[in-house]
Amino acid sequence: MASKILLAVVFVFDVIAFGLAVAAEQRRSTAILKQDSEKNYDYCSYDSDISTGYGVGALLFLLASQVLIMVASNCFCCGKALRPVGSRAWALLLFITCWVFFIIAEMCLLAGSVRNAYHTKYRSSFSNHPLSCQTLRKGVFAAGAAFIFFNCIVSELYYVCFSKARGSFQNQPYGGEAAVGMGTYK
Repeated sequence: MASKILLAVVFVFDVIAFGLAVAAEQRRSTAILKQDSEKNYDYCSYDSDISTGYGVGALLFLLASQVLIMVASNCFCCGKALRPVGSRAWALLLFITCWVFFIIAEMCLLAGSVRNAYHTKYRSSFSNHPLSCQTLRKGVFAAGAAFIFFNCIVSELYYVCFSKARGSFQNQPYGGEAAVGMGTYK
């Protein structure tokens, strides 16, 4: 049977990661074009960089929840064989989906954190081209938050299906063999 404590811990980690990703989206860096005091050149002035920290925090909490689920389930491929029933098929499908959502969420959070931390350092003086103060596009952290939410649902369903397939396998009347038993040849 699935460990309720593990499911609760993973859920809390995912909720924290989701909250941090939403906070990172709300607190993205913004830039303003300013002139120096002598009005010789223009430069970009960026406000706080807190969303980078929020994005990295969300990334780490999501990573911790994924590691907990995979360690508890032996990453689906290691350990004893599972009973060949519907729970095993669902566990395999959810395992693959869980990893896809996890990778997409991590990529969004990592790319958003790196891009948000990047600030243009050049100045413009006597130029015909206006200075571009590049910032992170809106929605990168929000996409990461959405995939954190999807990953939360799928990873917990995966663990429940995996536990159901593993638990029902041990109580079988045929001895728990995954294959057809062979008898002696006479």
